Amino acid sequence: MSLFDWFANRRKENPSSEPQQEREIADGLWTKCESCGALMYTKDLRTNQMVCLECNHHMRVYSDERIRQLIDADTWTALDESVRSIDPLGFRDRKPYTDRLREMQEKTKLVDAVQTGVGQLEGTTVALGVMDFRFMGGSMGSVVGEKLTRLIERGTQQRLPVIIVCASGGARMQEGMLSLMQMAKISGALDRHRDQRLLYIPVLTHPTAGGVTASFAMLGDVIIAEPKATIAFAGRRVVEQTLREKLPDDFQTAEYLLEHGFVDLIVPRTQLKKTLAQLIDLHQPTPASTDLVRHHLASDLPDVKPLSHIEG
Repeated sequence: MSLFDWFANRRKENPSSEPQQEREIADGLWTKCESCGALMYTKDLRTNQMVCLECNHHMRVYSDERIRQLIDADTWTALDESVRSIDPLGFRDRKPYTDRLREMQEKTKLVDAVQTGVGQLEGTTVALGVMDFRFMGGSMGSVVGEKLTRLIERGTQQRLPVIIVCASGGARMQEGMLSLMQMAKISGALDRHRDQRLLYIPVLTHPTAGGVTASFAMLGDVIIAEPKATIAFAGRRVVEQTLREKLPDDFQTAEYLLEHGFVDLIVPRTQLKKTLAQLIDLHQPTPASTDLVRHHLASDLPDVKPLSHIEG
């Protein structure tokens, strides 16, 4: 007799017995991994930075959680929170663009698809931008471009390393050419940042695509990606139809890009803060190294005199 039949017979023998009430489970108490199906206590999952305890699948996290993971407690100062889109094209599809923006702002409690600010990472002050996929797929409009450009310029002015966590479907179609212009604007700010010999690290998370990939996501001094993140410019089907050939199964994954030289490191989320701190520490000039450079310059140019000593 199967266990199911045994329970069925017990119910027949005791028809008057009331079924035992199931215990109610509070919403959000448990989380199921979308990769392996494992059921985990949400508190333990958050402690592990939303990485599955069974299969190491990296679940999607959003900007508030990402800032908590990377920035030391009580050191975060948000920037440019008042910058908002004004719908310059008066765009409308099934509903006006202004309505879509308002709905997203009410749903996510964000101004737009990126949060920027300054904080400390393992004790070192950094300029950090974190894109949020909840807000219209993390699409890059004028506000995203402006906030990231201002962040980079602040990092250049204050000589801070800049980190941008990318999560985006690309440029925002509701802003047309104005959204595409942000690619050049952000790239120009990064070029000026590099001219000052300052560090910029993009962190590519799932997904990073379109105009974001074609601009600041690939302009880093060291480009980091999360495991199995989708990183692309055009969609897989578009590429296959253009090339008229079947692409590898792992095409447009972080591992494929690492193998082909587009990404420098794949870092698990649980090791990301530590890795960023090490990279920043390695790239920070020390007083001793600065003095050594000055000494070599002076020894290589012994006959150079101050301008005040040059006649005429």
